[in-house]
Amino acid sequence: MNTNILLAGAIAAVSVDLLVYPLDTLKTRLQSPDYQKIYYDASRNSINRKLLFRGLYQGAGSIILITIPSSGAFFTTYEGTKLLLAQANPILNGYSSPLIPQPIIHSAASALAELVSCFILTPAEVLKQNAQMIRWRAGSSYSKLPTTFRQPATLQALQQFRRPTQLWRGYSALVARNLPFTALQFPMFEHLKESIRSYKKSHGTLTMATSETYVITAISAGSAGSVAAVLTTPVDVVKTRIMLAASVEISREQTKKETDKERSGCQSAKVMASEKGVKKGGLAVARDIFQENGLKGLFRGGLLRAVWTALGSGLYLAAYDSARVWLGDRPE
Repeated sequence: MNTNILLAGAIAAVSVDLLVYPLDTLKTRLQSPDYQKIYYDASRNSINRKLLFRGLYQGAGSIILITIPSSGAFFTTYEGTKLLLAQANPILNGYSSPLIPQPIIHSAASALAELVSCFILTPAEVLKQNAQMIRWRAGSSYSKLPTTFRQPATLQALQQFRRPTQLWRGYSALVARNLPFTALQFPMFEHLKESIRSYKKSHGTLTMATSETYVITAISAGSAGSVAAVLTTPVDVVKTRIMLAASVEISREQTKKETDKERSGCQSAKVMASEKGVKKGGLAVARDIFQENGLKGLFRGGLLRAVWTALGSGLYLAAYDSARVWLGDRPE
């Protein structure tokens, strides 16, 4: 295990998560099935911006803590798998290029890395998205609320789960989103990065300085990430619905208690409230979204996700590559 890769992944994860987290919260709220009911004022035909933009860092603690080991696991697996596949890739007699194209190797390495990373990340992702939907009623006084409701949003979200296994609900949906995303992003990212480096090298302007590495990687990753984000938005919407539904696997008695709590001044978003609806698979959820809102519903939040991913991926992978250079693990 390469310590520099782990450190580089951790540095990238913490620095970027704090910066782009508010955009992720907005995306979750836009994709929520309760968006129209909570954040849209039908009487004025406008978005309730005050409520939509409130508490944008809710649930940030859990995701920032868990992305350190998950990102470390991802990059360690990705770099290790990429190296092994490249070494095992034969070059046919009479040909200068290897048998398996580099984009396929990059896709395979990123796919395996995502399977490992998603298993670590899923519980925090479930908590994060449910915490992002915790909301206070307009005009409620924080000082007058019961002590229970003065807890951080992450702890309030955690209290909605009866069993630890519920925190892994949505793993398959997270994998279903991240696998095609990384399979699209990383080949494009690696190709763009090498193309820019080759262009600068041919013109004698390639220095391999840390600042240059950061800029090249940021442009390459941001461009590739935004394209992949738009194409995988429908899967992301389904993933959001499934993870928000995980906290609704509660009994009728618990539902009544939640109602009583809401009357005290705090509301927790409830999605797919019936027991039957909670256990729907990804295809069933996608079908429901399409029937309710059409194709537009499946791409809700797509533009915001493209911007967020371009910014996040650009800064994240740029910080990772730059950290590797700074730590002495200069890429070839």
